[in-house]
Amino acid sequence: MMQENRESLISLQENFQLSTLNIKLRIGFDGKRAANNLTGLGNYSRSLIEALSKQFPENQYLVYSPKVKSSRQIDAFFEAENIKLKLPISGTFLWRSLNILKDLLRDKVQIFHGLSHEIPFAIQHTKIKSIVTIHDLIFLRFPQYYKFIDRKLYEWKSRSACKRAHQIIAISEKTKADIIEFYGINPEKIEVIYQSCDDSFKTAFPQTTLDKIRTTYKLPQKYLLNVGTIENRKNLKLIVQALKDVNEEYKLVVIGKKTAYFKEVEKEIKLLGLGNRIIFLKNIPFADLPGIYQMASVFVYPSFYEGFGIPIIEALYSGIPTIAAIGSCLEEAGGPDSIYVNPKDPEGLSAEITRVLSSSTLQNEMKEKGLEFVQKFNSPLVTQQLMNCYQKVLS
Repeated sequence: MMQENRESLISLQENFQLSTLNIKLRIGFDGKRAANNLTGLGNYSRSLIEALSKQFPENQYLVYSPKVKSSRQIDAFFEAENIKLKLPISGTFLWRSLNILKDLLRDKVQIFHGLSHEIPFAIQHTKIKSIVTIHDLIFLRFPQYYKFIDRKLYEWKSRSACKRAHQIIAISEKTKADIIEFYGINPEKIEVIYQSCDDSFKTAFPQTTLDKIRTTYKLPQKYLLNVGTIENRKNLKLIVQALKDVNEEYKLVVIGKKTAYFKEVEKEIKLLGLGNRIIFLKNIPFADLPGIYQMASVFVYPSFYEGFGIPIIEALYSGIPTIAAIGSCLEEAGGPDSIYVNPKDPEGLSAEITRVLSSSTLQNEMKEKGLEFVQKFNSPLVTQQLMNCYQKVLS
């Protein structure tokens, strides 16, 4: 059976014609998250592929996934003429790790981009060029946040992908430094290409739309905003502790999936008597999210560690003063005119929130300079950098 598969693979490679001169680029993507996840890496994957498809419409973008979830976001994504969903032809067993190679070769894919830490095994033995994006190595930097088996699996897959891929994309300078430190990769093999966010965050909503969103979710007139999974690393408890010393006119709106850590946060809320000042929202339609950002007074993101921090980019595009934490890469995302605090200092956080809320001059300055800074992450620029990376790998 193994010999038969080997002969089949060789036969497919013989029929694989690689020419960037006479045919359009056919770029394959690990689309498991693009085709199934409605947040986080799913949004990242769809935004990246959509930007490529619009800016470089002459190419074909093939999204490989073992299954697809039906939703408004995902269905709309696959409506683009040059984005195609590719499901397994001969079963899902070991497909993303190995058997996908037959489909890639059959489809004459020239570049395969693993959008999240892994690429198929043995792809280096084909003519297909491979690129892997590494978002972070938090599971090595803060192993206490992960189960042992998960940590080992993530490390094995990402280390292997970094060794075998033709090119590594790191989403921040901090992530690049971590790849070099933990995996001993040659820095010349790693290119930093920042992330952007969905274009819907880059346009102000009409007041009528904002009013409708406020009514739908019963949002207060004045609120701080935090977006992200409610887990230990994101450090929501620090915001709760700081909130007690912030003007009572301001409430805290939290958007994110709850994990076991939520019980710890809930305990702190009860201890401080803040139950009436904190609103938890979940399963928010993506189309409404920019409006919730745009109506916030301050965006607060005191995460202990991030690979980059797309919520900060979303906040800056939304014209919101942003306060984040020191210690990882958040300064890269927020720029010199956002404010950064020690993620273990609730008094320091409350003082900075109060300073921003008390000064319209400071708020306007942070909004204007933040919006100016965030243009370095605008989709056309980032997408061009990505296409340049593809062309370099093919050359």
